[in-house]
Amino acid sequence: MNPLTEIYRDPWLLVVHKPAGLLVHRSPIDPHETEFALQYARAMNGGEHVYPMHRLDRPTSGLLVFARDPQTASTLGQALMAGEVSKTYLAMVRGWAPEQGLIDHPLREEPENRQRSVGEHPLREARTRFRRLATTEIPVAIEGHPTSRYSLVALYPETGRKHQLRRHMKHISHPIIGDANHGRGRHNRYFAERFGQGRLMLAAIGIRFRHPASAQMLTLQAAPDASFLQVLSIFAEGGEALAALGLKNIA
Repeated sequence: MNPLTEIYRDPWLLVVHKPAGLLVHRSPIDPHETEFALQYARAMNGGEHVYPMHRLDRPTSGLLVFARDPQTASTLGQALMAGEVSKTYLAMVRGWAPEQGLIDHPLREEPENRQRSVGEHPLREARTRFRRLATTEIPVAIEGHPTSRYSLVALYPETGRKHQLRRHMKHISHPIIGDANHGRGRHNRYFAERFGQGRLMLAAIGIRFRHPASAQMLTLQAAPDASFLQVLSIFAEGGEALAALGLKNIA
């Protein structure tokens, strides 16, 4: 069974929803993995080669764009490098985040091989805008306080550094729930136990760019999948917040 869901298709592009836990392509992260979004997208394309246009971390779910021919891949790749592609992510974070803001915090490339030092790489500019959509406070003591607070935020990366969103939210002390490397273990374990599964609460829900063939603006959206929406049940106004983003078919 193909785990990808088709969101958009035309002669030049194939856009899908990738579930959490699936690698985009072969990676040193898990050299023994045999299933990748790339091979499933190729199957959806009649066995013809497709070209992934951007990264989506293994634990992140959401929109993934493939070009269906080399020229489209080149044109869209140039637009990505020029910062002409806008992306929107949804994240659930620890604490009550500010209403909005810009995180302008340079990052060093994180090596695939964790035995190498991050300091071996140069600092590169990294910027993420964010907007708080909803907050909640639950009567559960997780880190010594009688209650625990969380926010639902929209994230708009202006650069594309590796693990940028996860590292930036940690930088402002609002780590993303379910982030094993940059998050808070006690909170991650609580939600994994409460909902019977652990996942990174980060989803790519929107992308906007000029179509490589027509030059018309193309805006695509996809609501988070069921595992994400299940955790969002802790927010009384979670559904309204998602609807305000223009997302349809919200469970």
